Amino acid sequence: MSARSAPLESIEVGDIRVTYLPDGDATLAATTVFPASNEALWEAHRELFDDDGKLLLTLGGFLVEAGDQKVVVDLGFGDMVVPFPPVDGVFRGGKLLSSLREAGVEPTDVDVVFYTHMHLDHVGWTAQDGELTFPNARYIAGEGELAFWQDVTDEGLAAIGPHPDAVLAPLVNRIESVADGALIASGVNVLASPGHTPGHCSAVISSGQDRAIILGDVVHCPLQLADGDLRIIFDVDPDVAARTRDRIAAELEGDPTITGASGHFSGSAFGRILQASGRRWVDLAETPAR
Repeated sequence: MSARSAPLESIEVGDIRVTYLPDGDATLAATTVFPASNEALWEAHRELFDDDGKLLLTLGGFLVEAGDQKVVVDLGFGDMVVPFPPVDGVFRGGKLLSSLREAGVEPTDVDVVFYTHMHLDHVGWTAQDGELTFPNARYIAGEGELAFWQDVTDEGLAAIGPHPDAVLAPLVNRIESVADGALIASGVNVLASPGHTPGHCSAVISSGQDRAIILGDVVHCPLQLADGDLRIIFDVDPDVAARTRDRIAAELEGDPTITGASGHFSGSAFGRILQASGRRWVDLAETPAR
């Protein structure tokens, strides 16, 4: 069966509701994006590929509703379809705002926008025609993330970061940096998870005995959980990213009170890591009942 983009769906973390908001998808050449891989590896995992034989990654964000607070984590790719020749790929967006409204929330209702990091497929709906899409929100990123992108001079790296005019300019005097552990809403804390970018952070959702971790780009493909050498070319510091991935995967592994939330996985954005001849990601609907 071919891969399909993750749908809009919600989970309950105690009394906090977390909803995945699809925006679109990206189709990429797997061995180019993961240069340590080979065709034999991917041939055994065709369920990760679309009908045209390309690795499919979902693009989107998450809505966290904690009491009367509404937090959007990451803003998808935006209303664009863009070829990306370096990885023989195409990025497609455009659905995030309709997904948000389907979840019963208007852009003016959003209290906080939290960027796990500022790659272009996570900041796409920051602004429209120069005006912030979520006018009443606080905008938050991890320590060092904004400064890193403001200082980038390498054209190749800048091409996958936030656009200076479409993203960074509207955020002037609006975006805040937060440290590891910061509370950004009731039950929502920042977890530093560097490597993919220097200021990359995840979001930990906690209520009662339940937790969920919105991973950001700690992991892009489920196979990375079993193979520490399967590193994506977009990691700024691949060694740090691999250590971060292992640390967070170890925390998720086998704990039925923690749900993982990945914005790039196909099938479902929500799952758990099971230990069965190595780490294995299983969609939440397929995991054993607690």
